[in-house]
Amino acid sequence: MARYTLNDLARLVDHTNLRPDATRADMERLCNEARSHHFRMVAVNSVQSRLCAELLEGTDVHVGAAISFPLGQTTIAAKVFETRDALSNGADEIDYVVNLTEVKAGDWDYVREEMSQVVAACREVGAVSKVIFENCLLTQGEKLRLCEIASEVLPDFVKTSTGFSSGGATVEDVRLMRGHVDPRVKVKAAGGIRTADAFLDMVRAGAERIGCSAGVAIVEELASRIAASGTDAIEL
Repeated sequence: MARYTLNDLARLVDHTNLRPDATRADMERLCNEARSHHFRMVAVNSVQSRLCAELLEGTDVHVGAAISFPLGQTTIAAKVFETRDALSNGADEIDYVVNLTEVKAGDWDYVREEMSQVVAACREVGAVSKVIFENCLLTQGEKLRLCEIASEVLPDFVKTSTGFSSGGATVEDVRLMRGHVDPRVKVKAAGGIRTADAFLDMVRAGAERIGCSAGVAIVEELASRIAASGTDAIEL
């Protein structure tokens, strides 16, 4: 079992607002909440990278840009351009969506090349790279093949979902990804994680980041549980 303080748990959170109608006030609120709760990152559409980088300047909260989001239906060149654009505007983490058309076609060379180019663009500047699978649309075999390719390319994370499709993170998918991807690649669970129990279940299953828009409520509930336990941590 591992022991997690409240700060340890908060640092697993990628605090998310990917709504297309998000306002500047929403971004300010997101960044203020991330700062005050000491979350790891804010997850935003790439156009918000500069604003969030300015709002979080001088903190250790990262800015994560979602690339080709949420469909993944852009060319490799477009994904690499958007990645570099977001990084040049202050993002230091990148979550990109794989091209599911090519996954369904079984064009694994294309998928590998796409992953390699996006990950390389991140490595050039020391940014964290995350590959979104969108597991709810994949067969078991497709998930496993993506894990194999990720084990070759070595992004920093593989991620379960965008949260914008027909399903989100499941414990089973987190376990599958953790069990089949290279140990150097971490797992991020995202999509539909709205309660403290769901959050803890994902961590138990092997997730080392949790993408969610309910991070404040979740961490406040975890704080209450830790206080009620009379200890300063939760064991998972």
